[in-house]
Amino acid sequence: MPGRGVRLAVWWLVFLAGLAPLLWLAWALPTNRLGFEPVVDSLRFLGQTAIWLLMIGLAITPLGRLIPSWRLVDYRRMVGLYAFFYASLHVAVWLVVDRQLDWRAIVEEITERLHIGFGALAFLLLVPLAVTSTKGWMRRLGAGWRELHRLVYPATGLAVLHYFLSVKLDTRTPLLLMVLLLVLLAARPLTRRWAGKHRRR
Repeated sequence: MPGRGVRLAVWWLVFLAGLAPLLWLAWALPTNRLGFEPVVDSLRFLGQTAIWLLMIGLAITPLGRLIPSWRLVDYRRMVGLYAFFYASLHVAVWLVVDRQLDWRAIVEEITERLHIGFGALAFLLLVPLAVTSTKGWMRRLGAGWRELHRLVYPATGLAVLHYFLSVKLDTRTPLLLMVLLLVLLAARPLTRRWAGKHRRR
């Protein structure tokens, strides 16, 4: 089992890694490295970052069962909060910059465009997960906390579907994410059984 110093160093490494996409975006935008459509490209980059972080968060549990000595679960909450952070930036850029807070048009898009509706629903499912991510909420909700946080599965699925439907040409990345999500979902019961057998031995 890693010592306290190693765990602290890894914590800071994960923390700084989570900030890296934001720092890259802050550099890429003013230097015109992002693309020809800064708003569209920023939306895509922030959304992709959020989805990949959700995938990493889902991977932590099965990997943690396979390698318990690494204590990967210690970093799951941070990864999840970073995923929500980038999802929030994605939504904020869409609302403020892309749609300029035109609420009538925003409501119409959410209700009439399927991929926007899926994205909005995915974000709404993530909100209670972020709010109740603290140890205080874990104590208050008890066993219900685990049930509530299973919303991450449909939230991630809807986010991937939102991404897939929003892509007009190259669907390779969203299709890869769909496959990865299915693999991670299948891995959870398999690694749970493996961990149970390992403990009994």
